[in-house]
Amino acid sequence: MRLIGADNKQVGIVSIREALALAEEAGLDLVEIAPTATPPVCKIMDFGKYRFQQQMKERESKKKQHVIKIKEVRFRPHISEHDFDMKVNAARRFLKEGYKVKITLMFRGREMAHQEAGVDLVKKIIEQLVDAGAPEKNPIQEGRTIVTYLTAK
Repeated sequence: MRLIGADNKQVGIVSIREALALAEEAGLDLVEIAPTATPPVCKIMDFGKYRFQQQMKERESKKKQHVIKIKEVRFRPHISEHDFDMKVNAARRFLKEGYKVKITLMFRGREMAHQEAGVDLVKKIIEQLVDAGAPEKNPIQEGRTIVTYLTAK
């Protein structure tokens, strides 16, 4: 096997017994780095310290990730004007706070016969929120619902 010493310098090609003896002499572990290489590559290192450093790198990368949070506002086709205004204002507030907003329009029963009213309502919602956010894509009908996403400007 090809051996890399504790100081990251190549020792050369040695037998497994020699490598284990060198690792034991240094008080460290013998870790196989590249088992598929010809010959396999091993390194003398403190494996516990190596694992700890890997965990710390993972934590650091998670801290730097940006998670997009989605808030949902649900509407019905025959909504009163006041309820409509309240929900639009809630969506505007969410957009100003930096959230992505999912607008869901739900149909029940015979409301499915008047889907054009629902499409008009979604367009009206988008027009009301044009100052705070923009639609990510066109409204999509999924079964008994029409869904669109708005992102903050």
